[in-house]
Amino acid sequence: MLLVLDDVHKQHLQYITEVSVDVLAEFCRMSVEFIKKGANPKVYQGAAQKLGVEVHIVQHGIQGLMHLLEESSRLLLNDIDFQDSIMTIGFSEELKEVLFQSYLESRHDIRKILCEMSMDLPHYKNLEWRLDIQVASRSLRHQTNPIILLKLLTQDGDTEESTVLQTDPVNLIHMTNVLENALQELKSAHCRRIVRNIK
Repeated sequence: MLLVLDDVHKQHLQYITEVSVDVLAEFCRMSVEFIKKGANPKVYQGAAQKLGVEVHIVQHGIQGLMHLLEESSRLLLNDIDFQDSIMTIGFSEELKEVLFQSYLESRHDIRKILCEMSMDLPHYKNLEWRLDIQVASRSLRHQTNPIILLKLLTQDGDTEESTVLQTDPVNLIHMTNVLENALQELKSAHCRRIVRNIK
């Protein structure tokens, strides 16, 4: 799978294609450090003074590298896909090698950080159900009133939560149809492409 870079991202990385191997290695180190601890504007200023360029050029370059490393780590690109993804930017072979080594060294740490930042939503654990049917009452001797009781058990980390729901067969059939339609929609090419990019 290739990483598709938009034009703005390519422009941010353009300055880095012209720097030396040592400067790129330092930019990669700073990018990984910023992913772990957050950005520090003073570092941008210091690097800009050493290189003799404007602060926003250094800032855009490091942010572009951060985005490149984050997305490559999220998609777990292999070496061929990573090299092909950055081919259109214009890096020399030496710079490509430095970028790839930085990616290999940091991708597991970056993935761990991305997992910690992702939302942890409650997920399904178990469902118990019971069918109750009222067949008569004092006023109505011949009636059928089915009710379905559902006990939904969800888990959020180490905590479990139990929710009791009540519905009738018509609503249950409607909910089942809606969920089946959603599952069918997930098999479409458009949804598969979106899900592939989310993972």
